[in-house]
This record gives sequence, structure tokens and C-alpha cells, in this order.
Amino acid sequence: MTTTHRSPKPLADPNRPVERAVNATLILALLTGLAWIGAMIFTVTGWTR
Repeated sequence: MTTTHRSPKPLADPNRPVERAVNATLILALLTGLAWIGAMIFTVTGWTR
């Protein structure tokens, strides 16, 4: 009885546009969150004047 070794196939090709869209969405969400935090800090510091 002989067994053959097969290398595991990747789950998805990294050049697929779906993955690029997901990465772009995550980056956009991160930037939006940072902008929101910055606006909240700006608002709070404006109240203390």
C-alpha cells in the first residue's frame, strides 16, 4: 500500500478581486474609525474651552 503526498491547495487565490475588495473595505473602515475618534477628541477638547 503506497500513499501519495499532495500539497494542500490554498483556500483562495490572493489575486482574486473579492479579497482585494475585502481588504479595501477593512482599510476604509479603519480610516473611518480613526477619523471618528479624532472628531470625538476634537469635540471634547472644544467643550473644555
